[in-house]
Amino acid sequence: MLTIRELAKQSGFSPTTISLVLNDSPAGQHIPEKTRQKIRDLAAKLGYHPNQFARSLRSSRSYALAVMVPDISDPYCAQVLLGINKSLFGSKYLPVLVDIQNNRARFRHYARTLLERRVEGVIAVANSLQLQTEILGTLAKRGIPVIVIGRESTHQGISSVSVDNETGARIALEHLYEKGHRRIAFIRGPRKVVDSARRWRGISDFAKSSALPLDKKLIVEMKDAASSSEEGFEAMKKLLRQTRGFTAVVAFDDMTAFGAIRALTQAGIKVPEDCSVVGFDDVAAAAYYNPPLTTVSHSMEKLGNLGVSIFLEAAQKAGKDGRILKATQRKLEPLLVVRKSTSTV
Repeated sequence: MLTIRELAKQSGFSPTTISLVLNDSPAGQHIPEKTRQKIRDLAAKLGYHPNQFARSLRSSRSYALAVMVPDISDPYCAQVLLGINKSLFGSKYLPVLVDIQNNRARFRHYARTLLERRVEGVIAVANSLQLQTEILGTLAKRGIPVIVIGRESTHQGISSVSVDNETGARIALEHLYEKGHRRIAFIRGPRKVVDSARRWRGISDFAKSSALPLDKKLIVEMKDAASSSEEGFEAMKKLLRQTRGFTAVVAFDDMTAFGAIRALTQAGIKVPEDCSVVGFDDVAAAAYYNPPLTTVSHSMEKLGNLGVSIFLEAAQKAGKDGRILKATQRKLEPLLVVRKSTSTV
């Protein structure tokens, strides 16, 4: 790797002058523009690149932003990551991806490692209790900006970006109700997933306000900590074993809905002619599924955008007074996207 000293030998300028120019130092503003341009052109011609590792040692800065996801193969995570990547591009920060694979022990291990590696911020995509806020709180207490995406935070130093899950679930059920459905089945999310309780609260509130009975035989709860198409498939098979007296299904999320539709199809039940299905999230595949899925939409990419925005703002204040940074809470309003998986009774 070409060093500044070697560049100085070939250019005739001192290492100090070259360093001031290439590092855009305020002290280098007195150097004539013609000289600065000549140095920049020569550096580009010879292929000089700053030694970021050496810079980090001198400045005690890593410029590393940890991005923790529960499962990188999850379409939800993929779209959030897209938003993070787009928003972070062009900044001085480098994203470091950490996949905890829905494992509590892996989360604890990586959280400790991130602290040792002196990351300058953490954006964590949440979906379950595997993401332990008390451990992330340790990072926040060090003045490190921590932003959780997908879960409302009550921790003093942890910011969050989330969707209004109660409203989303309510409008999904309201859509089916307005289509004339009264015998509606529900595939609840795993108990460990924080969104599950909030979405069920939205369903319960609408059912109470519209005098819609919630039959226990029409409610199945997924057990796995992470929702998936396979979990939705098994949940729907369980529903069909218990009763077939329903005309619609509200699934916990789109992946669950995909599995539910597959199980209905295998049982000879047509969607939406015999049974309507509603999902939640509006992952990319929802618009192209067979049939295209009616779902509660919120911009997962925007969740990532907002997470980075909060981080960049907090990073400017981090470590200046040694106190925990004031948390920022933002919430997105969902909307219903009606496609071909629902119909009138």
